[in-house]
Amino acid sequence: MSNQENNSIHDFDFSLICEYFSSIKRQGPGSEASTHEAITAIPNINSNFIIADIGCGTGSSAIQLAKETQASVVAIDLFHDFLNKVKLNAELAGVSHKVSTLQADMTQLSLEKESFDLIWSEGAIYNIGFKNGLQEWNSFIRKNGYIAVTDSTWLTDYRPAEIESFWLDAYPEIDTLDNNITKMEQAGYRMIKTAVLPNDCWTKNFYEPQENAQNVFLERHHDDFTANELVKNQRHEAELFAKYNSYYGYVWYIGQKI
Repeated sequence: MSNQENNSIHDFDFSLICEYFSSIKRQGPGSEASTHEAITAIPNINSNFIIADIGCGTGSSAIQLAKETQASVVAIDLFHDFLNKVKLNAELAGVSHKVSTLQADMTQLSLEKESFDLIWSEGAIYNIGFKNGLQEWNSFIRKNGYIAVTDSTWLTDYRPAEIESFWLDAYPEIDTLDNNITKMEQAGYRMIKTAVLPNDCWTKNFYEPQENAQNVFLERHHDDFTANELVKNQRHEAELFAKYNSYYGYVWYIGQKI
């Protein structure tokens, strides 16, 4: 395995990734406030709505969608352990009757065409690529339905070589906000809203909760080289964000299928 500066999350064993990230509430940057603002940007979510939360992780967004709307939510993820957490968390939140789960690889989704009123994905579309995800998921959305995703985005046209190299290795498709809006429109959506996530979504809600989780994880896998590299990678990513957060961030892209 290469050194920590050259690793991305894709370099690590899926079972270790699942174990590590299932121990924290969020598997990516975000917040209840940010999710709430995105929900309120979508008009007329009613009891007939069916929402697919693709790459749902342990279900923070899926459960909030179920709590704040009258819609039914299908939580979709590759990892069985994540989905078990979704079921448990939905039951604890009192919305288990509104949340179902589906284990599936987002790169090979076999969903019924035009079966969802809204596709939701916080911090997960990068697994299939922003442009590709928008195009493929379009067929699963009913006419005049909606899509709401967050994705890593350049906030400036120019950035230091260190952070540009890191992101181009981790996510070669990362692009500017303006270019992503164009991709969204080309994929058949009318833009409704974009919004940059506040830095707290990264620091307070994603990186800081990992600190205790990392200690527990390393106690369990003290002699495991790959586990140690995974933690080093996450710590390095947090350090880079502290240094370069003015150059990139997560952005909400909310659109309506034309």
